[in-house]
Amino acid sequence: MKPSFPDYRLRCGWNALLSRREPAPALSTDIDSDVAIIGAGYTGIAIAKRWQTHYPDQSVALIDSSEIGEGNPGRNSGFLLETALAEDADAANLDRMRRSNAMIAATLQDILRDIEDSGASVDIARAGTYRAAASDIGARSIARYEAFLQASELPYEKLTKSDLQQRIGSSYFQEGLYSPHCYLAQPAQLIRALFAALPDTVSCFENTPALSIENRGSRWLVTTPKGSIQCDKLFLANNAFAKSLGIGQSQLVAMYTYAGLTPALPESLHSQLGSDSNWGLLPTHRLGSTLRRTVDQRLLIRSFHDYEHEASSSHVRDSLTRRMHARFPQLKGISLESVWGGAVGFTYNGGLVWGEEKPGLFVSAGCNGGGTGKGTLLGRLLADLAVGADVPDVTDLFGKASWMPPEPIRALGFHITSQLEQWAGRAEM
Repeated sequence: MKPSFPDYRLRCGWNALLSRREPAPALSTDIDSDVAIIGAGYTGIAIAKRWQTHYPDQSVALIDSSEIGEGNPGRNSGFLLETALAEDADAANLDRMRRSNAMIAATLQDILRDIEDSGASVDIARAGTYRAAASDIGARSIARYEAFLQASELPYEKLTKSDLQQRIGSSYFQEGLYSPHCYLAQPAQLIRALFAALPDTVSCFENTPALSIENRGSRWLVTTPKGSIQCDKLFLANNAFAKSLGIGQSQLVAMYTYAGLTPALPESLHSQLGSDSNWGLLPTHRLGSTLRRTVDQRLLIRSFHDYEHEASSSHVRDSLTRRMHARFPQLKGISLESVWGGAVGFTYNGGLVWGEEKPGLFVSAGCNGGGTGKGTLLGRLLADLAVGADVPDVTDLFGKASWMPPEPIRALGFHITSQLEQWAGRAEM
């Protein structure tokens, strides 16, 4: 059986840049709580905070399999998107996207307030985001995305190869777009700050994986390595790993993707990396490479995927370095200071596993790399659903995960599809 939690071999590069924090103690006894939440990421933290606004006197236990900053929320690329990356300008789709994007944008403003309330220092700025194409297949994706932005009446800039070279220092791309609707953050700093801002009434336990869940009449039992939690309401906010606890097994897959971060680049190289000193670039192909230049003048590259397992560090480092140098040959003498992987919960059709799966058991999984704002929003709405409050139709807004065939057909299908897509979009890799 696949593990019910990620067990990473490589330390998160973002977290390695920060001072060591003292983690909350692991659960070491049997406890009773009104509410238990598995997964202290953006969704789990949002559930805990929202529940306390509804019932400030109730007990909430929040557990995570790793330390805050080392888990998946600290391993992403730090894009906080205000607008979904849709390429469909259909009228019905536009209305749906406007509604969901408005909710996500409002959620991001709340996140900014939570950061301020935490008192923590977080590198975050509304720097916007680039999308750039290196091939015909990428250019077609750019054209579809531009049509969506035009139909949505959202501002953007269209960029030539020369524009991109001047702004980000790379001649690799043929054309691109810039949209202002994105914040860029240091993700390990961000998740630490949001965790620190939780009410004192939330009991947090780090390094506490959930090994199993069991229905006990009207209550739920969560078993961990050294203790257990009995609760009235149980929330699964552990994304693809919910399937190892018996939820979404025919809908969820854990996809591992990899990132590398350079040392802070010497000042002599800054002028060769374009006029924009803090930027992020998202790929036009779903298997393509994500890039960032950070405020402390490092370059990040995130690229390639594995199915349900983490690749070796040597393979990750070699592959990422090769792709970075293809885009920035001026960095041929620069190596990656750190490399790491992270698991993303994917579904076949991009929809969610979300809602009350069984009486008293609530789940939000299948983020599909949807981002910090979306994950936070879905956590809030799930808490609202659990208390009986009115919530929008989440399935209508974000879709419902479709069925996937069982193993080994599922893995075979992934590998065949992945190879075909990698060949078709090889220049974007």
